[in-house]
Amino acid sequence: MDVDLGQVVYSIAGRDGGRVFVVVGIIDDKHVLISDGDLRRIEKAKKKKIKHIRATEEVILPLKEKLEREDRVSNSEIRKALAQLNTMESDI
Repeated sequence: MDVDLGQVVYSIAGRDGGRVFVVVGIIDDKHVLISDGDLRRIEKAKKKKIKHIRATEEVILPLKEKLEREDRVSNSEIRKALAQLNTMESDI
């Protein structure tokens, strides 16, 4: 499974199972760093095995671009992007 920076993922294992996160870092081919800007803030992003997440097709482009440029991403940006995504899903 390929994951990319800024991609929206769901945790499927661990005590954070079922929560939605954004990939904020790629460590290697088996591990990524995820954050939701709330429980897991970007300063202490969660290291997670790729096999323990379910990737979605959604990529938050503004966050992806900032992460690729290594610009600072705030927790509020992540929270707002995920909240916006949730409101779009509930409209469907």
